[in-house]
Amino acid sequence: MRPMDIEKYLAEKQRHLLKNTSRIRDINVFNFNYIPAKPLMREEAKPVIDALLRYQHSGIANNVLILGCRGSGKSVIAKYLMQILGNRKQLDFIYVNCRQCNTSFRILASALGVRPRGVSLDELWYNFTDLHPQKTVFILDEIDLISNKDKNKDILYLISRSPNNYMVLLLSNDPKFHQLLDASTQSTLQPEIVHFKSYNALELQKILTDRAKIGLGCIPTAIINEIAAMTVKNTNSDVRVAIKTLYQWALEPGIPIKDHFETARRDILVDIIKDLNDQNLCILRAASSQHDSYVKSIYGAYRRISAGLNEEPFSYVHFYSNLSYLQSLGLILLISTKISKTYTNRIQLAFDPVVLAAIWSLRFEQ
Repeated sequence: MRPMDIEKYLAEKQRHLLKNTSRIRDINVFNFNYIPAKPLMREEAKPVIDALLRYQHSGIANNVLILGCRGSGKSVIAKYLMQILGNRKQLDFIYVNCRQCNTSFRILASALGVRPRGVSLDELWYNFTDLHPQKTVFILDEIDLISNKDKNKDILYLISRSPNNYMVLLLSNDPKFHQLLDASTQSTLQPEIVHFKSYNALELQKILTDRAKIGLGCIPTAIINEIAAMTVKNTNSDVRVAIKTLYQWALEPGIPIKDHFETARRDILVDIIKDLNDQNLCILRAASSQHDSYVKSIYGAYRRISAGLNEEPFSYVHFYSNLSYLQSLGLILLISTKISKTYTNRIQLAFDPVVLAAIWSLRFEQ
């Protein structure tokens, strides 16, 4: 085999990509932050819209907790409504992603556009309420990623107790997030819980077709249908994987669509795992290290790993609720298995353990 000429390969690849880039009319539609002019209308959006309109007309907060798997359209709907209703000047919106701002301090500092150094949380809150006496809606995206160090999630207590009657939309991938709130916050927040179902194949086809109309020079119906089917079957209908697959196919149509799909799926899973907190990484580490895949055995391994990192492990109940969360992210499968006369659950990883090993090494072994 002749040795590869790197410069030659680089030049050929650039020519190839430049040629196919002309097939893309608007690259922005493939950005995950893109907000369509008309997002897919779903039944799940109606209670969110109703709650915002009630708040707009009455000024009485109608807090909402939107639950759903990653890629189920929660953020798109929230940002679209913020855009539409905010333009009418009747509601102010504060959008914060808790992945980047993962404490009450950082959330408020982001809302104020300041650094939270040298001031208390109460001072930040006082400054915020002074600047925002009007009807204001907080959108706290990925609220389940708020740091464990902020155990009481003080921002939620402050919002729910404010005499300014602020409203909050909480977006969470964790189906049991509300059970983690302390009693005093739950009693005043009292959020209406809305579940966003995963997209079905027809909905994914509609989303991809709408983006292709704007972003591509053609609508590859057969390719779109194949991507939608694979996304439903293999990723719990994560629309981000579908969008990225379509984009990669547009750049390199000569590569089999299944290869593009696997690349997109792997890239999304890497991002998801990197964003996990230490405890959930410990759970995955335990699951990947045990030959016995039964939940109770993995819980024992998880406790040992936590002890080695000087981390306080979850109780078994909290551990199990986090398994549901990891399953909602598409990282594991909980499989019911009959042993003798009873049923128990096994854990099966839904990704390559090599990815976890690399992320674990970066976080804990350097």
